[in-house]
Amino acid sequence: MKFRLAVFLLALPLLTAHVAAGAATADDRFLAALDAVRAGDRNKLERIAPELQGYELEAYVDYWRLLLNLGSADPATIKAFLSRYEKSYVAEKLRSDWLKQLGMKRQWAEFDAEYPAMVQPDQELSCYALQSRQARGDASVLDDVMPLWLTLIEPPTSCYPVLEALILEKRVLADGVWTRIRRQFEANKLAAARYSMNYLPPSQTPDARAALAVSETPMPWLAKLPANLAGSRMNRELATLAISRIARNDPQMAAAHLSRIEGQLQPGEKGWAWSQIGWQAAQRHMAEALEWYRKAGDVPLSDEVAQWKVRASLRAQDWGTVRSTIEKMPPALAELPAWTYWLGRAYRAGGRIEDANTLFAKIAGQPNFYGNLADEELGRTTMTPPKAASPTRDEMAQTAANPGVQRSLALYRLNLRTEGVKEWNWTLRSMSDRELLAASDIAHRAGIYDRAIAAADRTKNEHDYSLRYLSPYSDQVRPAARSQSLDDAWVYGLMRQESRFVTNAKSTVGASGLMQLMPATAKWVANKIGLKGFHQGQVNDTDINVLLGTTYMRLVMESLDNHPVLASAAYNAGPGRARKWRGDRPLEGAVYAETIPFNETRDYVKKVMSNSVYYSALFDGKPQSIKSRLGVIGPRATVDPKGEELP
Repeated sequence: MKFRLAVFLLALPLLTAHVAAGAATADDRFLAALDAVRAGDRNKLERIAPELQGYELEAYVDYWRLLLNLGSADPATIKAFLSRYEKSYVAEKLRSDWLKQLGMKRQWAEFDAEYPAMVQPDQELSCYALQSRQARGDASVLDDVMPLWLTLIEPPTSCYPVLEALILEKRVLADGVWTRIRRQFEANKLAAARYSMNYLPPSQTPDARAALAVSETPMPWLAKLPANLAGSRMNRELATLAISRIARNDPQMAAAHLSRIEGQLQPGEKGWAWSQIGWQAAQRHMAEALEWYRKAGDVPLSDEVAQWKVRASLRAQDWGTVRSTIEKMPPALAELPAWTYWLGRAYRAGGRIEDANTLFAKIAGQPNFYGNLADEELGRTTMTPPKAASPTRDEMAQTAANPGVQRSLALYRLNLRTEGVKEWNWTLRSMSDRELLAASDIAHRAGIYDRAIAAADRTKNEHDYSLRYLSPYSDQVRPAARSQSLDDAWVYGLMRQESRFVTNAKSTVGASGLMQLMPATAKWVANKIGLKGFHQGQVNDTDINVLLGTTYMRLVMESLDNHPVLASAAYNAGPGRARKWRGDRPLEGAVYAETIPFNETRDYVKKVMSNSVYYSALFDGKPQSIKSRLGVIGPRATVDPKGEELP
């Protein structure tokens, strides 16, 4: 029996292909039904639907039929669908769509009856639920709305009635409105900020022309500041907003303007403006950043501005400011692994060893960048956990029979990857570790590597890191890495982050293939190595993509001190930026990574480096040190000719 199961699993990709061929007619009809939905053609969909009864994706056809008629559908029919496909992804989708219609129509009794069944309501639905409570006269609803005032910076339409109730009930006064406007300026949501100005008292409400000028052309507006600035809160607030806009392009210029007028500002206004200049300077790694932050005094900082104050302090090795800033963060922010780790480091620098170790212990063992670092602070190195027992025959069969798994695999078969990912992720949500390992194995054998990783990544107690850190295409990748004198663990760590081993992956900016090569980069490398006859159509070919990608990795490494942290940053954001982000003095690799200005690149580098530690542990079978990989980043050079020609 075990032999037959093994043969079945090994043949699964071939069986999938065979099923696809046998079900071609049904698949074609399903795709035709999808085209009808996209075109809004109800009649065509109704003609096709009866032919897809019993088809593995029938649930989607039933969902589409209701979706196109949702405004006039019989509630009993909708409820019958929800009952038939209870707990499925399509049931959640239809319930969400229906509830939004009920909310728009203010049919609160029907809304309230169905809303508790939602598993993952989005913000639009959550605000309709608050509206329903408001309509019932729930006195506590505004207590739940209040935290949203400063976090829903650009809210869905359904949220405005409950947010505006805070104004009508005088729960938010002028101070609160100006604070919201500042947060919206910080988030660069300028239209939303101008809308929020309508909530101000008449004496503080700027006209539309002034509001637009402050946000779009702040320099000319500041040049025409009225003489009585100190006597007008509106003009003082607008001046600080204008300065925040100037700081985005030129912190020095903004500081000069603020120095000229700060004597006419109130402490909170002046402090906020200096915090904005410090924030923008910190992202540019300017030496003046901390001084400008200090001028802000004790003004409350938004989460983003506070985090950059810590990052500026890390580059300056100002452990006292690292400590005090993290200690003032809201608990939910301070408890993130990054700030738990750096607060521990600040405590250790200040001699509070026991307090530091307590913080490191909170995140040690977590399979991420800061969990790895915390382990080393406690004298441990990173190793993969014991491998769980392979899924049994019954576990594999039970998971393979899961309708969500079947629907996801069918969607992948039809090359409907986006829908397949959503269906897969929804199905994983309620799985046990054993089911997750079985699902990962099924996806791995079907060649759907990104979903195999997604399933293995979710296990909590029983793990298989050979699935969590898959290393497919080893016949191409490992020889290519060796030929370029690259660490294959680093190459795999980067590929896992780039594409999750999806050979036809394409990013929003046009990068393609396993190693996510930009067209210009692929062409440049092909010319560099003399790859004759290369054309962009070859970039998704595994052999070509790996050859070009690993060659580029080697060239980047050679141009950046053979340092994997710098090279990882360069691979994502470009070699010029990676060089620019160095310090004036040597930087700890972890500090360099944490202070990368681009959110995407910062997250990318940390994940690549953590990935590489686990791949190395799997490949070498022994504990690994992330600190040895991170090393020290040398100071930026005045001239760096080695990297100038790299794209």
